[in-house]
Amino acid sequence: MQVRIQWGGDAKFTGTSGSGHDVIMDGPPDHGGKNQGPRPMEMLLLGLGGCTSFDVMSILQKSRQDVTDCVAEINAERADEVPAVFTKIHVHFIVTGNNLKDAQVKRAVQLSAEKYCSASIMLEKGGVEITHSYEVKSPA
Repeated sequence: MQVRIQWGGDAKFTGTSGSGHDVIMDGPPDHGGKNQGPRPMEMLLLGLGGCTSFDVMSILQKSRQDVTDCVAEINAERADEVPAVFTKIHVHFIVTGNNLKDAQVKRAVQLSAEKYCSASIMLEKGGVEITHSYEVKSPA
């Protein structure tokens, strides 16, 4: 896997993925940026959220759950000192669907956290405390 980061002036960078997709990252104005994209540490959380959401949906689809929506809300705490690493991350899934089985959603979240999500497992090995929760909803 390979990515490329190109400086765009001030605190702005364009990241290009190996699959050819671009994303703009920028810093806040008080750090020389113009707020034209997410911060690099936000990108790390977005990557974690994408990784675990991919797993959860894949597991639920394989277990024939009729999911109509899946949202992962992620909150993180960082150390006060430099480097301001993540110390705690909480991932909360809101899974909506028809006749969803709570046990299947719980299992999908657990399997992602403990076995499949490379991003969260890597961060945990680096000392980040990661917790998970979920709720199951019926479509409105």
